[in-house]
Amino acid sequence: MQLLPVILSGGSGSRLWPLSREAYPKQFLPLTGTDSLLQATAGRLDGVADESSGELTLLPPLIVCNEAHRFLVAEQLRLMRRDPASILLEPVGRNTAPALTLAALAASSDGTDPVLIVMPADHLILDEVVFRRLVVRGVELAGAGKVVTFGIVPTGPETGYGYIRKGERLDPGDEGACGLDAFVEKPDRETAAQYIESGRYLWNSGIFMMKASLWLELLERFRGDIASVCKAAFGKGEADREFFRPDPALFRTCPSDSIDYAVMERLSGQQVQDVEAVVLPLDAGWSDVGAWSALWDVTQRDPSGNAIEGDVFTHEASDNLLIAKHRMLAAVGVEGLVIVETPDAVLVLNKARAQDVKEVTRYLKEANRDEHLFHRKVHRPWGSFEPIDEGSRYQVKRLSVAPGGCLSLQMHHHRAEHWIVVSGTAKVTRGDETLLLTENQSIYIPLGTRHRLENPGQIPLEIIEVQSGSYLGEDDIVRFEDVYNRNSQG
Repeated sequence: MQLLPVILSGGSGSRLWPLSREAYPKQFLPLTGTDSLLQATAGRLDGVADESSGELTLLPPLIVCNEAHRFLVAEQLRLMRRDPASILLEPVGRNTAPALTLAALAASSDGTDPVLIVMPADHLILDEVVFRRLVVRGVELAGAGKVVTFGIVPTGPETGYGYIRKGERLDPGDEGACGLDAFVEKPDRETAAQYIESGRYLWNSGIFMMKASLWLELLERFRGDIASVCKAAFGKGEADREFFRPDPALFRTCPSDSIDYAVMERLSGQQVQDVEAVVLPLDAGWSDVGAWSALWDVTQRDPSGNAIEGDVFTHEASDNLLIAKHRMLAAVGVEGLVIVETPDAVLVLNKARAQDVKEVTRYLKEANRDEHLFHRKVHRPWGSFEPIDEGSRYQVKRLSVAPGGCLSLQMHHHRAEHWIVVSGTAKVTRGDETLLLTENQSIYIPLGTRHRLENPGQIPLEIIEVQSGSYLGEDDIVRFEDVYNRNSQG
C-alpha cells in the first residue's frame, strides 16, 4: 500500500502576529524547536513503514500552497534534503476542499491510487511515535475503502475548536476506532464542558485519510461544481521546475468550501450507506498553535511559569510568554502576559485575550500599513534583504544571496544603486560588462542600466546596497530574464 502525505500550507497565521506575517506565516517559523512547523510536518511520518507489519511505502510529500509562498516551501524542503512529489500552487485561496482535490488529481495522474493522509502544515504533534502507529491503523482502514479522520482527545472545554461526536466502537480491540457520528461547530464554554463530561466528543484535528479515488468520487457526488472546475484547471495546468500551476483563470471560478462541509459532514451518522466514515482518537500532544496562549501551552516553562525565547530578563514575573528576537526584553512584576519583540513591532497582550490580536492586524490593514504583510527581513528565492536606513531620496539595504542564488536581469526607471561586497564573491552584470567582486570592493549601477547580481561561490554573499533616486519602491523593477520565472516584483 502506498501512503502519500498531502500537506496543506495555505494559512496566513495572523493570530501569531508579529512573528507570523502574510508573506512569511507561522508554518515557516521554528516556533517550538529548530525545524519550522512545515518541516516538522514533512518529516512527521519518517519511519512509518517500519511500524507496519505489511507492505507500506511512504511516498515523498505533496505540498499545496499559495503561489506567493512557493519558494519558501521549496527552500525549506531543500534544507531538509527532501524532494517533494510536487508543489501545487493555488492562484487564489479556495479553502481545503479544492486544495485536496488538486492533490488527489496529482496523486492519481500516473494511474496509481495511493492512500492520502491530509495534514495542515502548521500543526504540532509532540509524540510522533504514537501518531505514526495510529497512521498505520488508518492506512488499513483507508485501504479498505473507509474515510478516516483523527479526533484529538480533549484536555479541557476548549471553545476554539470544532468537535467530533464518536459513534459505536468498530471493534473492542481496534485501537479505539469508532464510527463518525457527527461534526459539531465550535461550542460555547458551557456546552464544551458538557461535551467533555460525556466522554463522547473529540476535537476536530483537520487530519484525514482516504484513497485518492474515493475523495474524487465523493466530491463528484456532493460538490460536482468544485470537482468539475478543479479537473478542468488541473487538466490545463503547467509544470514549472518543481511547481505545478493549475490554470489560474479556471481555478479562480472554483467555489470555496472546506473538506468538512463539502464531504465529511455528509458522511457522519451513516447518512451515506455505501461509505463508512471512521474517527481515530489521537492523544499525542497535538496543538494547532492557533494563538499565543496555545504556544505558551506547548512551550517549556521556567519554575515561575514563564516561556522564554531570546535575551530575556525576568524579576517576580510569572506565567508569561516572552519572546525577544532583536533586543533585550525585561519583564518585571507582570503576570499572564504575552510580550513579543521583533525588529519592527512589539506586541503586549493579556494571555487570556490572545484571540484579540486580530484587532491589530485589522488596524494595520485599514491604515494601509504593511506590518501585517512583511517582516523587516524580506525573503526572496535568491536569499533575502533587510532595510538598514532610509531618508529623502535614499535607502540602504543588506542583501544576502544564497550560494548559487541569482537575481533577475533587470533595470530601474527611478533609482541608481551602489553595491558594496561585505563577504563572499559577487558576479555582477552591468550593461555589457561582467565583473567579479570580492570583499570590500564595490560597483555603481546607473539609473536605467540593465544589471544582475549572482553568487557563484559556496558561502552566502553579503552586500550593502545603497539606492538613490526619486522613487525607491520595490515595484520599480523591469525584468528581462529570471531563473525563477517571476513576472512581478520580488
